[in-house]
Amino acid sequence: MADKWLIVSCSGLGWTDVENRGMLRTAGLDFRPVASVFPAVTCTVQASFRTATLPREHGMTSNGIFCRHLRKAAFWEQSADLVEGPRIWDAARAQGRSVALFFWQQSLGEAADYLISPAPIHKHEGGMILENYTKPGNLAKLLDASCGTFPLHRYWGPLATPKVGNAILKNTESALQAVSPDILFLYLPTLDYDLQRFGPRDKRCDKSFSLVKSQLERLAALAEKQGRNLLVFGDYAIGEVSASPAFPNRTLRQAGLLATRQVRGMAYPDLYSSRAFAM
Repeated sequence: MADKWLIVSCSGLGWTDVENRGMLRTAGLDFRPVASVFPAVTCTVQASFRTATLPREHGMTSNGIFCRHLRKAAFWEQSADLVEGPRIWDAARAQGRSVALFFWQQSLGEAADYLISPAPIHKHEGGMILENYTKPGNLAKLLDASCGTFPLHRYWGPLATPKVGNAILKNTESALQAVSPDILFLYLPTLDYDLQRFGPRDKRCDKSFSLVKSQLERLAALAEKQGRNLLVFGDYAIGEVSASPAFPNRTLRQAGLLATRQVRGMAYPDLYSSRAFAM
């Protein structure tokens, strides 16, 4: 086997979809079922993978955190210090091998040689500058010159599109013209939002699965060209909605445990006074 690795975290790639959509062998890979951790969300799963520990040990127990000193809830924070414990690549780096994390969560400040991560600048007067954080810093200029501005507004939320995976691949291919890490971790969120918008069985998700197949084939070709082993894993599966939704914070508010305050006719959480709330 080759000494170099390309490890891909493929968002929303569940075993049922792999079976039902003819993906058992894709991009030269033979997929098989594995158990995820609980909760099966991106930040928790990626933290478990890179530490080989459970959430109760590494501490990244959701996609958000509650800072008890500030009494604030924050989501999608990117500091690597939020993930506790040794990394699975520590021994490799101690032997002089290089490691890269491209678009993985909680990667800023990580003990790695190369980083690419969305890192928007929130302006004081409002608005946002769409920007990536890179290590080394001059990698950003290469990406800007060859790929243009990263479409962060298409990455998460209601405007998200499966095509953002193409932008990630383009950034990755451009970066690998300048650097050659021995171990590369890559995040591919192509399947994420359409499965949530429409449900995994909806025909409108067909394009997303077709696109992720082509992206994995593109990555397989890249891995072969560079002499890398390729490993792909799904962080969680998205299932059909089978019952009415639960609203835990409404229930906690009605029970007098979640406090709120009225601001311009709207109710906002008062986490300074609340005895219990759900994130």
